[in-house]
This record gives sequence, C-alpha cells and structure tokens, in this order.
Amino acid sequence: MARPSAPVFLARNTYRRRRLADAARILPVLGAVLFMLPLLWREGEAGTAAGLIYIFTIWTLLIVLARVLSHRLGAAEDEGPGEAPR
Repeated sequence: MARPSAPVFLARNTYRRRRLADAARILPVLGAVLFMLPLLWREGEAGTAAGLIYIFTIWTLLIVLARVLSHRLGAAEDEGPGEAPR
C-alpha cells in the first residue's frame, strides 16, 4: 500500500490560527444574537435597568473577547511554522 505524499493533518500552529480566525469572524454574529436577546423578554420579567445592565455587560464582554482574539491572532502570525506557541 502506498503512503500519501502529503500529511493528512494540518500543522498545529496553522490549525490554531485558522480556528482563531474563525472565532474572530463569528464574534459579530454572536454579538448580534446576544444584543437581540432582550427583545424576547416579556415586559414584566425584567425592567429597563436590567436590560441596560445586560446590554453593557455583553458590550464589555465582546470588547474583551475581541481584544483577546486579536492579541492571539497577532501572536500566531508572528510565530514561524516550527515554533511553539507562547
């Protein structure tokens, strides 16, 4: 039986970089879904103050996640193909 000439799996660094890029692409969609979630609340369940706290919490969380993803993507691009992640 002949062995395949190319490796079956991607290099670990390339795989991680692609998954981080996928996470960065899905972040705006996740944010839109989370921002629309208060529209499903009933009027009596939560007041305006709870809704505003929720919105600003989600907003802050999205900012932090974007910062972490951008930092990791920048670090992944700086690494060479044979280097270990920091």
